[in-house]
Amino acid sequence: MICSKMQGMQPSHPVSRSKLKARGSRLNPKNRFERLETVGVDDGWAETYPGPALLRTSVTEEIPRRVITYNRSPDLPFDRSINPYRGCEHGCSYCYARPSHGFLGLSAGIDFETRLIARPSAAMVLQQELANPKYVVKPIAIGTNTDPYQPVEKKYEITRSCLQILADCQHPVVIVTRGVLVERDIDILAPMAKRGLTRVGISVTTLDHDLARKMEPRAPSPSRRLEIIRRLSDAGIPVRVMASPLIPGLTDYELEAILATGQKAGACSASWIILRLPREVSELFQDFLTAHYPNKFSRVLGHLRAMHGGALYCSDWGRRMRGEGPYAELIEQRFQKTLRRLGLREKMPKLSCDLFQAPAALGAQMELF
Repeated sequence: MICSKMQGMQPSHPVSRSKLKARGSRLNPKNRFERLETVGVDDGWAETYPGPALLRTSVTEEIPRRVITYNRSPDLPFDRSINPYRGCEHGCSYCYARPSHGFLGLSAGIDFETRLIARPSAAMVLQQELANPKYVVKPIAIGTNTDPYQPVEKKYEITRSCLQILADCQHPVVIVTRGVLVERDIDILAPMAKRGLTRVGISVTTLDHDLARKMEPRAPSPSRRLEIIRRLSDAGIPVRVMASPLIPGLTDYELEAILATGQKAGACSASWIILRLPREVSELFQDFLTAHYPNKFSRVLGHLRAMHGGALYCSDWGRRMRGEGPYAELIEQRFQKTLRRLGLREKMPKLSCDLFQAPAALGAQMELF
């Protein structure tokens, strides 16, 4: 992989909003692996040489050795995943994946949403991994770390190329997204759904357009996400409406409305996950609350502490997704009651693993016929 480290990394203080139009973070905190830090100082020349008016998105390409990532987490419904991109231009202020940019020598803040890594050869590598005689088929999840249908996918089509490989060998796949480009791939997903090979989860964090624009500046609007659910469902693709993350004291009051509108749009199942603030995300989200909802700052953080034993986040398996305590139990009760009222399911039927046909290894001799 070729990836240069961030030069002139910004300290953890707000950057000019004129340069950060439609960005979810105002900060670019120091990479937790770096011992040195470059601090910007105003030397009086800023007005003469103001620099670029806007901070643009840049994309670096990498050649991965493998694309299937395995996990042993007992609170995840899958044990393998594919992420076509590193970083996400949607810029969601709460994104739990932001700290992963630290492994690239970049910041979890502005870097995460402006310095993206694309993996154009991912489909070719995926084919090689699936062709391995030792490979054992189980559903693959796409979009577990960053959104596979973020805007850059329109140019690279990495997600689509990976989907085509999975469809050709009839491999089960689960997709999590909030990007409209998933509609482009209905021609692949619909036939897979008929064979019990796929389902899609659409994240609907809030129905408040103003809140969504501040919190998820480059993601589709809430109404557009509901339209995605409708179009996928009309094509025969099972869709889950995901109230994730649910933010206590800010969006949790919308839980019933999110599930109801999702069900009306065609979703057949639902789920919820509480806001997660690992590592740098805590600082970044607190800055978001300070900038946009200072009157709710104490309420949101107070509820989180109550759900995590006094801390803002607990990474323990079995606790990190839902939290604990009376407030977490109340949300779960509301969720279950709403599921019964709307006729939604929490668990969906298992995807088929019996149809899998391993692809031919690249460079292998074609079968004689």
